[in-house]
Amino acid sequence: MRRSLTKDIAMTDKSDAVDLPDRLSTNPASPFHNAELLERGIGIMFNGVDRTNVEEYCVSEGWVRLAVGKTVDRNGNAMTVKYKGKVEPYLR
Repeated sequence: MRRSLTKDIAMTDKSDAVDLPDRLSTNPASPFHNAELLERGIGIMFNGVDRTNVEEYCVSEGWVRLAVGKTVDRNGNAMTVKYKGKVEPYLR
């Protein structure tokens, strides 16, 4: 499993410092999926707004994939739309 970590974004928790990945996905089939980190809880500030429907993000490229309502494709995956802007991940 390939993961890339960003060095310039280090978020701190009350217990310890954690480097959040540059790119993270909720889809288990993705090479950017990290179940342990997702269980811990990741929040995303996108253009200054806290988003709860983020399916995937990339800090270095400045985009997020947001779920579109409750619509799904024929495989049962959420339909998403890619938006560009300022992405700031944090631990919840």
